[in-house]
Amino acid sequence: MKALSVVAVCSALVLAACATGSEIRVGSDGRPLPQVYRISGAQETKIPFRLLDSVNALRSASGAQPLQYNAQLNAAAATHSRDMSVQNRPWHFGSDGSSPLERVQRAGYSGHLVGELISETFETELETLSAWMADKDTRSVITDPTARELGFAWFQEPNGKIWWTLVTGS
Repeated sequence: MKALSVVAVCSALVLAACATGSEIRVGSDGRPLPQVYRISGAQETKIPFRLLDSVNALRSASGAQPLQYNAQLNAAAATHSRDMSVQNRPWHFGSDGSSPLERVQRAGYSGHLVGELISETFETELETLSAWMADKDTRSVITDPTARELGFAWFQEPNGKIWWTLVTGS
């Protein structure tokens, strides 16, 4: 009996070691429920480069030149991400009625605004980019051959909701 108990405990430990540590929750439709993507301090420096590399790979596949980050476009994107959170709605107008064009001008951008993409989600930047690429209109902002510069930022609320903003310019 004692040997059987030892075997049972060892088996349980082996099975526990195989577990991933995060349980996948499934909705009533049988599909996995979204998981909250928490952005840590260590990820904050990596996210912009993962996104830029991914955008440039997608642009390369469509024959467009790579984009480079622009500090003024990043500032406009960061301002709008936080403002969407304050308004609690994803839309292209600021709480002061500002348009994307007005925001990039306020941030000191002297180039031409090509487009702005926004998202309210709990998903990663790459999942958000994938959703933007799945739609013809938002994909055209990412792959527009006239774009040369990119601004990208986010604001994450304490509940995990993320407000993403991507701005392109030339």
